[in-house]
Amino acid sequence: MALVNEHFLKLPNNYLFADIAKKVNAFKVMHPKADIISLGIGDVTQPLCPAVIEAMHKAADEMGTANGFRGYGPEQGYDFLREAILKNDFLPRGIHLDIDEIFVNDGAKSDTGNIQELIRWDNSIGVTDPIYPVYIDSNVMIGRAGTVENGKWSNVIYMPCNAENGFVPQIPNRRVDVIYLCYPNNPTGMVITREELRKWVNYALKNDTLIFYDAAYQAYIQDDNIPHSIYEIRGARRCAIEFHSYSKTAGFTGIRCGYTVVPKDLTAATLTGERIPLNPLWYRRQCTKFNGTSYISQRAAEAIYTPEGKEQVKKTIGYYMDNAKQMLTTLRSLGFECYGGENAPYIWMRVPQGESSWKFFENLLYGANVVCTPGVGFGPAGEGYVRFTAFGSHEKTEEALDRIASWSQG
Repeated sequence: MALVNEHFLKLPNNYLFADIAKKVNAFKVMHPKADIISLGIGDVTQPLCPAVIEAMHKAADEMGTANGFRGYGPEQGYDFLREAILKNDFLPRGIHLDIDEIFVNDGAKSDTGNIQELIRWDNSIGVTDPIYPVYIDSNVMIGRAGTVENGKWSNVIYMPCNAENGFVPQIPNRRVDVIYLCYPNNPTGMVITREELRKWVNYALKNDTLIFYDAAYQAYIQDDNIPHSIYEIRGARRCAIEFHSYSKTAGFTGIRCGYTVVPKDLTAATLTGERIPLNPLWYRRQCTKFNGTSYISQRAAEAIYTPEGKEQVKKTIGYYMDNAKQMLTTLRSLGFECYGGENAPYIWMRVPQGESSWKFFENLLYGANVVCTPGVGFGPAGEGYVRFTAFGSHEKTEEALDRIASWSQG
């Protein structure tokens, strides 16, 4: 008989955002006339910018001609997009990459989950806590995370990030094979300084550690002193893989496009000590399991690097950051302790003393008809916090804040 991969059975019954949707739907059934505003799930609301729409129309028209039609594209992405990435995302920051180190994908979520296939199942992993759930869940599926004990996976090294330590994760005092970092951080909205990031790169080089660095929100950085890429740190090419996404940068949550950087200098060891480059392994993996991102999506992504596209995307990001600023101002004026929101589209808020994350979620839903995300869904250190997103419209964000103010002062 066929045997199931029992590691899947170790996963929580539902994905965090599926649990939220289930609770919200149950509320709607009981209160069908309620007007719910979601500041929870991080989907965008503003339309695609004109440069992107124009590029997609042009690409679709091309596909309708004999000369312009394209079938299967290159699994690693078309050169026109990869060259635009190199020239715009990296060269201005003094980072020199080869085009074959760029792998276009259908969004960062896919690759951040799939990248762990490159390493043995018995590698140790370390994560900042709280953390984007996909990092751990994908390792659970292969059997790398162990079992859940008191809310933590037995084979995962947790590095708590909370108000008490200034949301700066402590570097492990032992060797860890793989470290996951996400900056600007989802869910806390906090960033990492160049000095702190250099410490992680130095740790990785010293301990032969592999860093998986998620930079999906780098376009939201407002502080010129905050690094946008781990490759701004010398030596990172030898220890880090970096993930980028257009989902929040340019509103591509429904278009699906991003990219992963796997430097040719990066290697991992066999049991006999032989060093194996990871770049050709990822290329082989993608050629086997991925048929490439659509031509239309890649032309759309290319368009955000045009002068017009850059200005339009910047304007949309500014729109969301205006929401974040208003959220921080209002929530703090109501006496809530808030973090993030200055270089990222997320607000990380401590719930009132004595309440759990889920209890606050339910109280806010029933009391103000506003949805947030319970922090504990991102890891043990997330208990006692909730996440708000700045991706709503100005009008809905303002209304939600008014409701929260009335509810909290009632």
